[in-house]
Amino acid sequence: QVQLVESGGGQVQPGESLLLSCTGSTSSINYYAIGWFREVPGKQREGVSCIDAKAENTYYSDSAKGRFTISRDYAKNTVTLQMNNLEPEDTATYICATDVSGVVVNGCWGGIWGLGTQVTVSS
Repeated sequence: QVQLVESGGGQVQPGESLLLSCTGSTSSINYYAIGWFREVPGKQREGVSCIDAKAENTYYSDSAKGRFTISRDYAKNTVTLQMNNLEPEDTATYICATDVSGVVVNGCWGGIWGLGTQVTVSS
């Protein structure tokens, strides 16, 4: 099974940007839809954004629309999430996950999960 590793998290001030990366251990990641989720202690896990295997269909949560952009680089076995104009409410552990269906119809689904990368937005 493919393994996923996230990177790019860190601490930034409100209004700044981060680029998160989700890299698969093999090229099989390129056959999956990939979703980015975030977890905050005491709150339900939220699907932030996902992209289908063909990079044709995407999903963004209401809070992500207009600020975040998901894309993929097949040669690098990587899916990225560009996060602009970050807000304190974006603080969370961000985790990527596979969807073997390869499609994005309505929302995001996770099968194989990475361990996550921490994003902290504060002054």
